[in-house]
Amino acid sequence: MKSLVNTLRNIWKIEDLRFRILTTLGLLLIYRLGSYVVLPGVNSGALEKASSNQEGIVALINIFAGGAFSRASVFALGIMPYISASIVVQLLGMAIPYFQKMQKEGESGRKKINQYTRFLTVIITVFQAPGYLATQVTNKAGVVADTGTSWWFTSVLILVTGTMFIMWIGERITDKGIGNGISLIIMVGIIARLPFAFFSEFASRVGGDGGGLIALLVELVLLVFIIIGSILLVQGTRRVPVQFAKKIVGNKQYGGVRQYIPLKVNAAGVMPIIFAQAIMIIPYTVATMAGSESISGLFSTFNNHYGFWYNFVFALLIIIFTYFYTAITVNPNQMAEDMKRNGGFVPGIKPGKKTAEFLDSVMSKITLPGSIFLAAVAILPAFAVKMNISEEFASFYGGTSLLILVGVVLDTLQQIESHLLMRHYDGLMKSGRIKGRSSMSMASGY
Repeated sequence: MKSLVNTLRNIWKIEDLRFRILTTLGLLLIYRLGSYVVLPGVNSGALEKASSNQEGIVALINIFAGGAFSRASVFALGIMPYISASIVVQLLGMAIPYFQKMQKEGESGRKKINQYTRFLTVIITVFQAPGYLATQVTNKAGVVADTGTSWWFTSVLILVTGTMFIMWIGERITDKGIGNGISLIIMVGIIARLPFAFFSEFASRVGGDGGGLIALLVELVLLVFIIIGSILLVQGTRRVPVQFAKKIVGNKQYGGVRQYIPLKVNAAGVMPIIFAQAIMIIPYTVATMAGSESISGLFSTFNNHYGFWYNFVFALLIIIFTYFYTAITVNPNQMAEDMKRNGGFVPGIKPGKKTAEFLDSVMSKITLPGSIFLAAVAILPAFAVKMNISEEFASFYGGTSLLILVGVVLDTLQQIESHLLMRHYDGLMKSGRIKGRSSMSMASGY
């Protein structure tokens, strides 16, 4: 406890770090307050009753938006359009030479890419806003009294502006706060549900035949072990040794040292889960549109989020998407080329093509256990529900929510620790350093 107090005191002593933390908290508070401001003309009470049972990708978006999606808030679309735009821009960087060139231009290239991402975010939001209003607001009785042209235009404009404002908040947190602005916004939206879910679970366990405090304690202990496993998944790396050749310039010697390339066991982050969840909503949509009883009966099986076949197919899709996303985000050829250019080589492996093949082989081997572990974490909420844990609290036992929380917390702690060590204070841990997520995992960091 004394060490914790000293660490907090050291954090508060550093003026720059104190300013960054207070700025971050202030901007996050503005975001949370805005998520409760409902669109003009919308009956929030009627909407809350009509939106009580949201599932699939809709529930995922609502989690990312911190509940603003189900409340028809001015921030209803949240940061998801920006995440979608970021993913599209990065995929373009894999396929289009113009974007590849910008990625190699350093700071100027990064600014151009950010500008393209902002423009694409506006375009995506303009298309998503009318769809959101049509499917989540106007089709529910008693929610909107007047759905005239002026209401549609105003609502779409407010939703687009709200998303752009959230994007601006995220960028300000990254520049003026403690970093990882977009990730922190998502994390705050997820963690805002935790107190309500916990107290609901506490009430169900204590009252009636819920098992009492012993059952609740077992649940919490189990949750701690799952969090530890998720930390291992997020931080797990395979270190590949790289030896740099010696260079003598004048009277000075450069190189001749050994470093390591940390290849992530889960380089794709949470993106395979998000892709798989988007795919799994398709059968239910097809069944709803088809209307046939035989088709509806078949596809309704995949709408049972806690059934065997849903989770089996879900886990299989996650494993496939993990390999796919790792293949497009980790480029062994580029790594081998950069290594060769800088005079580095893997001991026992020839530079160039052989090194690229070696790195590709290592990534393939470590991605298999990583993808299986990721799939296991993703379907853990279904097992939690089978253990009579409430659905809301069970969502924190795995899936996208837990992985994002673990990853963002680790990144934030790493940022704070770097500020402490830079000013010759002790870090947050007595031994070792806190490792955040690798830059390889791009939007997987979301």
